Amino acid sequence: MNLNRRSFLQISVMTGGGLALGVFDRGVAQAQFGGARMDLSPLAFIRIATDGTVTIMARTPETGQGVKTMLPMIIAEELDADWAKVRVELAELDDKYGSQFAGGSTTTPTSWLPMRQVGAAGRAMLIAAAAQRWSAAENECTTEPGRVLHKASGRSAGYGELAEDAAKLTPPSLASMKLKDAKDFRIVGKSHKNVDSQAIVTGKAVFGIDCKVPGMQYAVIAKCAVFGGKVKSANLEDIQKLPGVRHAFVIEGTIADTKVVGSDPGMEPGVAIVADTWWQAQNARKSLKVDWDEGQGATQSSEKLAARTAELLAAEPMTTLRSYGDVDDALKGAAKTVEATYTYPFLPHSTLEPQGCTASFKDGKLEMWTTAQIPSGARGAAAKAVGVDANTVTVHLVRAGGGFGRRLSNDFAAEAAWIAKQTGAPVKLLWAREDDMTHDDYRPGGTHNFKAGIDGQGKLTAWRQHFATYGDGARYASGANIDATEFPSGRVQSFALLTSTQPIWLRTGAMRAPGHNGYAWVIKSFVDEVATTAGRDPLELQLEMLSATPAPLPAAANGRRGMMDTMNAERLKGVLQLAAEKSGWAQRKKTPGRGMGIACHYCHQGYFAIVAEVSVDAQNRITVEHVWAAGDVGSQIVNPSGARAQVEGQIIEGMSQMQQEITLLDGKVQQTNFNQNWPLRLRQTPKIEVFWRMTEFPPTGLGEPALPPVLPAVTNAVFAATGKRIRTLPLTKSGFSFA
Repeated sequence: MNLNRRSFLQISVMTGGGLALGVFDRGVAQAQFGGARMDLSPLAFIRIATDGTVTIMARTPETGQGVKTMLPMIIAEELDADWAKVRVELAELDDKYGSQFAGGSTTTPTSWLPMRQVGAAGRAMLIAAAAQRWSAAENECTTEPGRVLHKASGRSAGYGELAEDAAKLTPPSLASMKLKDAKDFRIVGKSHKNVDSQAIVTGKAVFGIDCKVPGMQYAVIAKCAVFGGKVKSANLEDIQKLPGVRHAFVIEGTIADTKVVGSDPGMEPGVAIVADTWWQAQNARKSLKVDWDEGQGATQSSEKLAARTAELLAAEPMTTLRSYGDVDDALKGAAKTVEATYTYPFLPHSTLEPQGCTASFKDGKLEMWTTAQIPSGARGAAAKAVGVDANTVTVHLVRAGGGFGRRLSNDFAAEAAWIAKQTGAPVKLLWAREDDMTHDDYRPGGTHNFKAGIDGQGKLTAWRQHFATYGDGARYASGANIDATEFPSGRVQSFALLTSTQPIWLRTGAMRAPGHNGYAWVIKSFVDEVATTAGRDPLELQLEMLSATPAPLPAAANGRRGMMDTMNAERLKGVLQLAAEKSGWAQRKKTPGRGMGIACHYCHQGYFAIVAEVSVDAQNRITVEHVWAAGDVGSQIVNPSGARAQVEGQIIEGMSQMQQEITLLDGKVQQTNFNQNWPLRLRQTPKIEVFWRMTEFPPTGLGEPALPPVLPAVTNAVFAATGKRIRTLPLTKSGFSFA
């Protein structure tokens, strides 16, 4: 994303006096999620009140990743603000803020430079105002937190005193701003608590579920247990007579009739019930009787999907994503070969806060309060649902109780808007936990068959990977693809990455570290198998593979190039070596029932290696005793405490995924709540240590890259402890469980 072209500050006097700074970047087009492009408007907005209070707008949706704290820290650093006097507000959706998107670990790399420039420009304006007031040269003036100083005369003025004068000046060019040397940082690089921490722990924070507007009614939607099933008839008249119920009506839905649904943002069919309270609406739902047309989805089951997967793997692959060398010949000539098949399940996002949205439709105008990760997408989906121009929709961003990719889809926003239009009153739509788990955008399951060849010196010479996934031949279901350049593509003498697909009538989508959260486990587990067969240390083998000269990549790998094209092997080797050092990998001992596993991965511009130490008892109950994480996300960690929390959360989430699954029977999801998809318990959480390898590269994001290597590190450790490979998840399918 190109964010550093000619920019300028828009200055205006605020009500009551003050300085407003907004960054504009005209004519710059940037790639948005999904490949759409847009012209950037203001990227940040700062208010300085006359009392010296600095209010900084955080432009990106806050889903728990800490950006509401991190982004203002960057601006405040270059502004030379007094952090104790900084107040933070979550921005509304507005073109003046530019890209407002939470996902893909993109916020830090796309905001680092422009947010610094904004802060520096604000400081320059305040210095210029002070210099004019004192008839002094600007280069004679300096700042300390919240004040401008003229040391020669001993004069000083607070930012609040200067704000109104600064508003009258011509703004400087952002490109001309001189930025601080990192050694002079006071705010960035120091741990700061989340700006909402106090409100959260005292129950005062406003999440999407907490939104209230005058005259608001509450809505629930009953949907068919089979995805896309339509209403044939329902006892709506009976429901409308129940206490507190205002409305009950059928939603026809807008799901496309296709064999590969993917993450279609349309509304599912169902019955909406609107009442004075959510409890009344949910109670009325218990009396609802619906005759459903379950449709084509009722023919699908996990058993049938697994049987078809077996057929696909036994047949010739449908698609070759990348192939070079002669894999078949290399396998025949290998001194040793190893073959294994790995399977992982569909997974729910299980955000702590279920999906929901508050909407008001009045006089043809739509206003929304949403937790969407792509607010512009929510605006578009809602506008389409009610038939208005998206540019007329007002969207308020509200803190979300988790996203993990689920809130990239905006079905809940479209539903709330549509219901609000039907009722003529503000409506808060809130899904029940069971709705959330049975009508998710699931992480697709997948099965990979591997074959590898090893020469007489224990070197990996051939790699064949056949991935059975979901799609219709022309496209993959959302989240069900793999990139042609994914490791170890290009780093084995002979290589073939092949895919075969089957249709899926189920909504799928991105989940934290999309794709990588599945195939990092299978690939790095199989690398461990190769090392064992070759009689080598898994660390040594991985370092050797990363040291290999990459095979030339075609000009276009199957018409597309992926993230792995940009992988810096030295950085991945660096975190591997750091994790090994900190964990004492070289000194590990072979002890029955106890073992260590190692894995590394690159995704979303972040490099991470994980070492896990586990113990396994006689009943195959796993205790993860200790996890060491080593990361490289560039030259600067903006908020160390927030960064550490992100890594710890990803380790816990990755372990949680190892004991979860979504299965289908007659098209119906069988898992409906947390009692069937347990998150990791507090007592199961290991000791976690996080280490950073600081490099000269620009800082990148931390929302995803630490998660993928957690799973193979743990299962490789289980093998080291027991000699038993875990090739199927969840753990119970392989005869294991967390203690």
